[in-house]
Amino acid sequence: MSDAEALLQECSTYLKPKDVEHIRQALEFSESAHQGQLRKSGEPYISHPIAVARILAPLHLDAQTIMAALLHDVVEDTPISTNDVAKEFGKPVADLVDGLSKLDRIEFETKEDAQAENFRKMLMAMARDVRVILIKLADRLHNMRTLEAMSRENCERIARETMEIYAPIANRLGLNAIYQELEDLGFKHLHPNRYSVLSKALKVARGNRREVVGKILDALRQRLKEHHINAEVYGREKHLYGIYQKMQAKSLAFSQVLDIYGFRVLVDDVPSCYMALGTLHGLYKPIPGKFKDYIAIPKANGYQSLHTTLFGPYGTPIEVQIRTVEMHKIAEAGVASHWLYKSGPVPINDLHKKTHQWLQSLLESLSESADSVEFLEHLKVDLFPNEVYVFTPKGKILALPRGATAVDFAYSVHTDIGNRCVAAKVNFELVPLRSELKNGDRVEIITAPHAKPNPAWLSYVITSKARSQIRHFLSTMHFQESAALGERLLHQAVSSLGLKPQDIDDSAHWDKLLKDSGAKSREEILADIGLGRRLNMVIARQLARIGEAGAQEHHPASGVVTILGTEGMAVQFAKCCRPIPGDPIIGVIKSGQGLIVHTHDCPSLRKGRGGMDKWLDVTWDKNISRPFEVSIKLIVANQRGVLAKVAAAIAEAESNIENVHFTNEGDYTALYFTLQVSNRQHLAKVMRDMRGIPEVVRITRVKSVPA
Repeated sequence: MSDAEALLQECSTYLKPKDVEHIRQALEFSESAHQGQLRKSGEPYISHPIAVARILAPLHLDAQTIMAALLHDVVEDTPISTNDVAKEFGKPVADLVDGLSKLDRIEFETKEDAQAENFRKMLMAMARDVRVILIKLADRLHNMRTLEAMSRENCERIARETMEIYAPIANRLGLNAIYQELEDLGFKHLHPNRYSVLSKALKVARGNRREVVGKILDALRQRLKEHHINAEVYGREKHLYGIYQKMQAKSLAFSQVLDIYGFRVLVDDVPSCYMALGTLHGLYKPIPGKFKDYIAIPKANGYQSLHTTLFGPYGTPIEVQIRTVEMHKIAEAGVASHWLYKSGPVPINDLHKKTHQWLQSLLESLSESADSVEFLEHLKVDLFPNEVYVFTPKGKILALPRGATAVDFAYSVHTDIGNRCVAAKVNFELVPLRSELKNGDRVEIITAPHAKPNPAWLSYVITSKARSQIRHFLSTMHFQESAALGERLLHQAVSSLGLKPQDIDDSAHWDKLLKDSGAKSREEILADIGLGRRLNMVIARQLARIGEAGAQEHHPASGVVTILGTEGMAVQFAKCCRPIPGDPIIGVIKSGQGLIVHTHDCPSLRKGRGGMDKWLDVTWDKNISRPFEVSIKLIVANQRGVLAKVAAAIAEAESNIENVHFTNEGDYTALYFTLQVSNRQHLAKVMRDMRGIPEVVRITRVKSVPA
């Protein structure tokens, strides 16, 4: 029997004759389209789509999915278009095929961009219809089974992509058999020598341990029977990559991995699961800390089971999974159980709800990622398999990746909670926001109305939602602040041309400027001015149309930008000289960074006097009230308690210490402080108070801190 006939026979066992006939037509269409094409292995190309469809048929997927599996490469590899597929087989099948077709006709700067954009397209299609990813996983599985025909470089690239993206997606969707085979095949092609050695060792161990496994199976069955628990018990061998991971994580030799065999107990209902657990704990002693209840708290992919590890005979640890038959169906088929067991119980609906929520969160990351590569980074983080389960104050359970922090938790509750969080309580105790959460923690987030995300959060959040939302907020805020600064800089340039701001507010001039420059909006041009990507004088001249308006050009120095202190990230105060209100200052526009404010006598500024067109006259606003950082140096006598006296004087002068370090200089010590002050008068008061301390020999302000 040919593979094509075998496929049709498999489909006829669960589909109507009319559906099987449609699949036959799709098979003939695909065979005709791929006529004359060969795979790298030399086989006719049609063997691949048939193999993909045969991987999906045992999951009892509908006729549209099987047809799309047979047609999944016709748009990409033949002259046939998506419209042709829609005319022959209907729009739903064409949409599935389109979701699986790569963006080959678009040119990308790098392979990484192309790969990321293809994932982006596939996952958007997947969010609309999960069948897209089921076909893609089957496609990848067959490609991995036949990877030997590829070059070594391509083998490694495809295997790495499989391990990083496709296997975790299969795991996230609960497709256990596909997930484990993808991992094993990825391991085989990434580390062929390790795979070969380990697989040979496993075959030898299988023979040596057969008798032990048989005895344990008999003992488990007998004990459950004695307690009148109707159960099916069988042994299972851990997949090869799982054994390798354990060896790596615990630095074990293969001979030291005793639990390469696990045991599975299938019972009739949930109460029987717990009865079986108690019974088996009476047969062999449980290992403390090795029990997990995924029935009460299911995994994010819908998986439910009781896991326990027991001290077996001969000191061998025994891993046992106890679950109902329905739980087993979902554990093996995952999201595909919807098609495989249509008359199934409520948990399948819950599983689809969770899958839909996960896909929606992916779409949020997709819409807020700056580019495709950033999205791919979010996706890899989100697919991290290990999870911790934590509770909200109302007792709701949230699953987060291992290593997640209080900030990750805040964003998983709601974006607004994350954006406004200022503190966290874990198990009723205040903890830093960067604190990692553990299984069973009760987490409460404290918010403030005017709080906003801190860029430092990006250094420790690990969920894709938190990372993308923080970046989105900061980029939006930076854009708005830069646009506001750009508007002020543009008005300064307009004033220097002898015009008024309203003279350049003609919408027709702005529309032409947008068209000529390729910018999308007025705000984008203003933000570019604020960030130093465009020159204010050039934009002012373009808008004023000086030749036509006859405006007289004045010296650029006639316009001065006032520093309000509330510009946020759009205006930065140079670390090299730390200007404070009262200091004579000058502004420098740096591309991508915006306006950098220096003191007039800043040493680092004197070194680069070029680029005069990017220098701006700036002045302090009279009502500025925010704190500013300033550096000072004290020479003090080496006497006990002097640091405490200095710190007390600083506090009494209503200043805060941001940083302090010191160096020994014989009988004296040099203390370097970074303080917060309001202005030069405040700094003078702080320094005056410190001069009153007998041990202070000299005090100076430091203006030459390396930038």
